[in-house]
Amino acid sequence: MTNRKLIHIVDDEEAIRRSASFMLKTSGYAVETWATGVAFLKEIRHVPQGCVLLDVRMPEMDGLDVQQALLERGVTMPVIILTGHADVSIAVRAMKAGAVDFLEKPFEKAVLIAAIETAFDRVGKADGAAARAAEANVVLGVLTPREREVLEGLAEGLPNKTIAYDLGISPRTVEVHRANLMAKLDVRSLSDALRLAFAAGLGN
Repeated sequence: MTNRKLIHIVDDEEAIRRSASFMLKTSGYAVETWATGVAFLKEIRHVPQGCVLLDVRMPEMDGLDVQQALLERGVTMPVIILTGHADVSIAVRAMKAGAVDFLEKPFEKAVLIAAIETAFDRVGKADGAAARAAEANVVLGVLTPREREVLEGLAEGLPNKTIAYDLGISPRTVEVHRANLMAKLDVRSLSDALRLAFAAGLGN
């Protein structure tokens, strides 16, 4: 099994697929090429994780549609958009939809490699965040539903009185739940409790 980073090149121009593929292989990456976004999406369930270089203008389905389809299917591979046309609105749409970068053809090797490394760095960080979230959710599993609601209120920056009002309980009861949840989570300060809450996605 190779431990080289894998790049998926999705571009309808054979010349681009060939030149980018050669450039990346000689730089130490593993490469798979796809002539259309439709072909890539068709096989996506069996495709190994990697970074996607996605051309904007392709027949049948353009790059932004392919990017949207990947999002809808829960595919978390980082995407770098390629285009032969300077189009700021496309760049903005692509970045808003989560693209790591946006490169204009012809691109320089150094620029492409830098974008790819940024993409893989982001994946590493995302994996770390996902692991922390899973861990935090396990820790928070010791709380009762009411204690979790109180923690959620605290994570949203609400004072005890507001949490009490929202939950239909007394401020004193909120204080009791707050003390209990901190004991159960084995944290000494509210900031430690909030760090766990944020890692688990509460208060967002």
